[in-house]
Amino acid sequence: MKPFCAVTLFICISVAPALAQPNPDTLWSRTFGGTNEDQCRSVRQTSDGGYVLAGLTYSFGVGTPTYSNMWLLKTDANGDSLWSRTFGGTFSDQCLSAQQTSDAGYVLAGTTISFGAGGSDFWLVKTDGNGDSVWSRTFGGTNDDLCWSVQQTSDGGYALAGYTHSFGVGDDDFWLVKTDANGDSLWSRTFGGTSTDRCTSVQQTSDGGYVLGGYTYSFGTGSCDFWLVKTDTSGDSLWSRTFGGTSGDYYGLVEQTSDGGYILAGHTYSFGEGTPTYTNSWLVKTDANGDTLWSRAFGGTRSDYCYSVKQTSDGGYASVGSTYSFGWGTPTYSNFWLVKTHANGNSLWSRTFGGLNQDICWSVQQTSDSGYVLAGGTKSFGAGNTDFYLVKTGPESFYLATVYLNEVGTNAVLRWIAPETCDYSIYITTQMSEIGNPPGPGWSVAATLTAVPAGLVEWTDPAGLVPYKRYAVTMSCP
Repeated sequence: MKPFCAVTLFICISVAPALAQPNPDTLWSRTFGGTNEDQCRSVRQTSDGGYVLAGLTYSFGVGTPTYSNMWLLKTDANGDSLWSRTFGGTFSDQCLSAQQTSDAGYVLAGTTISFGAGGSDFWLVKTDGNGDSVWSRTFGGTNDDLCWSVQQTSDGGYALAGYTHSFGVGDDDFWLVKTDANGDSLWSRTFGGTSTDRCTSVQQTSDGGYVLGGYTYSFGTGSCDFWLVKTDTSGDSLWSRTFGGTSGDYYGLVEQTSDGGYILAGHTYSFGEGTPTYTNSWLVKTDANGDTLWSRAFGGTRSDYCYSVKQTSDGGYASVGSTYSFGWGTPTYSNFWLVKTHANGNSLWSRTFGGLNQDICWSVQQTSDSGYVLAGGTKSFGAGNTDFYLVKTGPESFYLATVYLNEVGTNAVLRWIAPETCDYSIYITTQMSEIGNPPGPGWSVAATLTAVPAGLVEWTDPAGLVPYKRYAVTMSCP
């Protein structure tokens, strides 16, 4: 059984608390940028508890303001800037993916027009812990090649993925490049058909191979489908799968999940409320062989997009993107949109962040305090045209139970909705000093309900009310 969540509810004398939204609260937000466009595409929590942000800037660097540079920015745990670095030449260069490396430095990957062999090339930049460049490498041919994703691999090298117009059989093909720890190429592989196929993400898998996610016009049932490709350790294809409907389904970002399967994310014109006129955010969960276990669409009557997904510590998923259906700026402008799901893909809650102008979220990660960090670009706040926008939330605050007094006024009745068949433990405390969640020194178990089916649950406290009595419900699901 896995612990799902705990909530503390307060009864004082005769008034029960209102049901609160099961959402994390915003702790703080920060903007970074200049007078021109600056767009954050990646955020990760770092080993010191701070954050590293990466993307592109037209405000700072060599080629700006006509052309963009890569921009790497480091903050402390409160989101305050410690330092920033730009990388690039006299033409457009952008970072689409970044992470902290095992030596406490950073690796950035994206696209450069300033350097390399062709119109645009893969560009890999390695820095030390202060963000100063250690080395950089370009990969590509005489045409356009665009890198979307990088991951440090178990051997200390790097896996880069995106799409290439220089190599392969089609218009654009998936392109996977494996390097050693110095960024020198060990091998590369292309995957695709006679039309356009674009890779948006790569991850080394638990078996030492690689999984690539993206979208394809060459294969599948619709105009464009999610495409999942699994390789062995040498990058040779083991299998591939497409997912989609009769309309367009885009992005197909992938992450391996704790059960050995995969979660794919993007947006769909094939499924959901607004389709086929508008897009919905779309998640697809597969087993280890890439076969579909479930899929879920989220959205409203306008276009809603998903650009990042992460499995969370409770086995569920957090996905982010932009929404024109919900939030302050909608329907004219989009807001950040964070959707949290259960392990089965059913929505638990969603939150929007932003203002009255255009705000697009590109990246999310669950943080060490069980909250979330989100990053993207904002036109609603900041100094310039578009600024880096960093949002930090606290942990989830699930108020699963509504507590109210019955007609006699001597007993408390708890009600909540069970999302699936679960066990519940009901804790009580009368100690005002007990501010933590159970199990704790001030809490005792009042009842345990086992194998409760999905739906409405009701429990009446036989012990009656006393002043300052508080209840907490913890849930465990198989």
